[in-house]
Amino acid sequence: MRTAAATGSGIQPGDLGFFSALASAGSLSAAARELGITTPAVSRHLALMEARVGLSLVNRTTRRMSLTPEGELYLEHARRILGEIDDMAQLLGVSKATPKGLLRVNATLGFGRSHVAPLISRFVRKHPQVEVQLQLSVNPPALTDDSFDVCIRFGAPPDARIIARPIAPNRRLLCAAPAYLAKHGTPRVPNDLTRHHCIGIRQGEEAYGVWRLTSGRGRNATTEAVKTRGRLATNDGEIAVNWALDGHGILMRAEWDIERYLKNGRLVQVLPQFHTPDADLYAVYPQRHQLAARVRAFVDFVALSLGRRAAAGTP
Repeated sequence: MRTAAATGSGIQPGDLGFFSALASAGSLSAAARELGITTPAVSRHLALMEARVGLSLVNRTTRRMSLTPEGELYLEHARRILGEIDDMAQLLGVSKATPKGLLRVNATLGFGRSHVAPLISRFVRKHPQVEVQLQLSVNPPALTDDSFDVCIRFGAPPDARIIARPIAPNRRLLCAAPAYLAKHGTPRVPNDLTRHHCIGIRQGEEAYGVWRLTSGRGRNATTEAVKTRGRLATNDGEIAVNWALDGHGILMRAEWDIERYLKNGRLVQVLPQFHTPDADLYAVYPQRHQLAARVRAFVDFVALSLGRRAAAGTP
């Protein structure tokens, strides 16, 4: 007797979860253990899938397996569809509140490496049914990009369709190495910056090379825009910090990135009496994801962890 799976054509709904489990397991035998079936059964199911779509999805060897380009594409869409099914279950109230399923996270390069990745390591230990894909990028993705469930970014996006939850305060500070200041002098007022080497960072949509410094508060606040110059510029914040540590100039950088160097004296704050625009941390996600248990759990976890560190003064 032939099964429905054997007689069907194209992509079957049951194939999506099977292929996602297979890709996560990394081998036919590991997938068999995960799914509670035999290795030959896994092999047969995969062969049926490939026969139905008319494509090879997996490269098999005696010891390992890897996805073909078509398999990678199949997996990407399968996991997105499975995530949307989970979202629908959450919205309808028919799924348990246990966080599970695929969670796609985006963060900036430096902050993602230093802070988000370690948090994800702790998060998946706490929620073993959640699978996390972290992608780091120089700039945050477009708000219309549906490739991510949660983006950790600096500053709130001006878009009502997007939920932007504040998770931790973050100041931008001016700093430089003591050796640079000893050689070139210490700025006293914002306009002094025009006579210094300033390290540029090309990120986001902010005006490049224009630093805004504010004195006073409330109605008495005045802001001065200074056009800076310098011999070094990059789109990577970590590189810019290293250049500042090497004594190449004055840098404007988030407190989260330079706090440890200010504490150990390798960097010194410049013009501390002036304020630069804040860059508070936000977790950004589409409104349709706000009820998904995995999204809620992750955002709560990040907000609690980073909020505690900020309150303790240890970014």
